[in-house]
Amino acid sequence: MLEFTTAELNGLRISTPANVTMSALRFIDAHCMPRIAIHICRTFSCTGLLVAVVMILMAGCANRRLPSLSPGGRPSSDATSPATSREPAATSVLQRLVDEAAALQAFAKSPLTRKFLDATHALPSISPRTVYVNEVTREYFSGAEKSALPVAAQKKLAEIQLDEYRYYFTKYGSPLAYLRPLELAASNGIGDVAGKRILDFGYGGIGHLRLLASLGADVTGIDADSYLRALYSSGRDQGAVTSAAGMWRGNAGSITLAHGQWPKDPKIVERVGRGYDLILSKNTLKKGYIKPEHKIGKRRQIELGVSDDSFLKAIYNTLVPGGNLIIYNLYPKPPAAQAAYNPQADARSPYTREQYEKAGLKVLALNVEDNAMARNMGRALKWDRNDKGEVISDLENNLYAMFTIVARPSR
Repeated sequence: MLEFTTAELNGLRISTPANVTMSALRFIDAHCMPRIAIHICRTFSCTGLLVAVVMILMAGCANRRLPSLSPGGRPSSDATSPATSREPAATSVLQRLVDEAAALQAFAKSPLTRKFLDATHALPSISPRTVYVNEVTREYFSGAEKSALPVAAQKKLAEIQLDEYRYYFTKYGSPLAYLRPLELAASNGIGDVAGKRILDFGYGGIGHLRLLASLGADVTGIDADSYLRALYSSGRDQGAVTSAAGMWRGNAGSITLAHGQWPKDPKIVERVGRGYDLILSKNTLKKGYIKPEHKIGKRRQIELGVSDDSFLKAIYNTLVPGGNLIIYNLYPKPPAAQAAYNPQADARSPYTREQYEKAGLKVLALNVEDNAMARNMGRALKWDRNDKGEVISDLENNLYAMFTIVARPSR
């Protein structure tokens, strides 16, 4: 096979159908390089027919940039993103995600986050799902869980239809809000998620997990919210995930969901396992939720069910040497000194530097403000506007962000 360089590929674009096979992709790869045309002509004294064939093949490569390839044939970590000129998404929800990704591209500084956004084109359409809720306790049940309940308990449940929007946005907003924590991961050694194991503590929605899995990552989401357990009860929500065309050609990534208390519940600990390169936690590990400075309602507090030492030791044991925990918290304007305590606005890490270090973790960043980047993301996602495009919030004064990064030291 002829060798070629990244520079020789820059500017070349290919057009492939959405359902193109792997063999077809390799065929196009082999026929979309100027050096091939030059080599053929030099070797065979091109006839008019041969020139025409070569020109047709090259003309067919006019619409999409090829990623640079590593020696193993996989896109390298600095592979260019697929072209933005594509067919419209199959549904309005999927198109919304594609549009949000386009709006966020200016803030994606790493190959990882650019591919994360581009992967929205590969998200599947989802049919509406039926779940059931006890409107008193606010506990949700899937159809199978409802059937297993006593008849008296079943009668207390209300039926709810959750559509594709809820599948991807749930109660917590756009999955693309993970852009910033992933950018922090990229700047701390995660150049490519392919083949990596990623754990999200308090995952809140499956959208970003699907995007990462489509790029070759094995991702696990932990959450105690029964809403998510009921919503993602289909067998198709877990397991292997189809690779995002043009961005990852290796083994498929996968999704595992663990619903319950980790690391309190031994069954959840066993399901989650160990050996993770990255642990993410967005808007979950907040001091205001875990260790509020004032008494708050039970529903606003997160009970981990284990001591601080036990939780941090579980983090240490779950990471591989060199692996990172990234806590990223968005929060509203903190209340004035005399105002009522708002746990949502206390976005500091629940744990101190001394506690992390006692558990064997190295603190890389502790309670670092990230307000400007969060506001850029918020504007791109139109958090400051209603459906009519009217400004309803001043993000400069109402949106803040803070992150903490700790690592298990390398051996």
